[in-house]
Amino acid sequence: MINTNNFHTGLTIDIEEGICTVIEFLHVKPGKGSAFVRTKLRNIETGAVFEKTFRAGEKVKKAHLDEREMEFLYQSEDQFYFMDRETFEQTAINAVDLGEEIIKFLKENLALKVKYYQGRAVTIELPTFVELEVTQTDPGVKGNTVSGGTKPAQLETGAEINVPLFINEGDIVKVDTRSGEYMERVSK
Repeated sequence: MINTNNFHTGLTIDIEEGICTVIEFLHVKPGKGSAFVRTKLRNIETGAVFEKTFRAGEKVKKAHLDEREMEFLYQSEDQFYFMDRETFEQTAINAVDLGEEIIKFLKENLALKVKYYQGRAVTIELPTFVELEVTQTDPGVKGNTVSGGTKPAQLETGAEINVPLFINEGDIVKVDTRSGEYMERVSK
């Protein structure tokens, strides 16, 4: 059992709607009444996305998934292929099962964990941080510093994030996969 106060993105729970992965969550403490947790969930069997509200402190059953260390190989149409680093066995997962939040950070040769439920690959757990190249952004201007504003930038995987003004095309940036936020520029 897991307390709803301990929800995090990627957590898999077993509720009456089925085995679901937490996509988004928000702890709400209204001025009147008791606190609650508003979530967006994805059913791992059907791919359906829905919202559900839990009371703060409520206990729900955690779904036990098997994990295997794997490496992302490539994408073909709507299938994403992963290879077990020990057995070299390949597994394909449908884009709908992965979800847009995960796909936007997948880079070839990325080491990650693939989660299995009853022998079937259902989702993956990305590393907390990934390093990606900026492929498109407005040019940096001399004098822009770390404590300035931000601008949109497109990464090599197609993801769009906000970066500081001094970031240029070709720079490698470290991104938090949980929030999709820029962390730092990586030295070349």
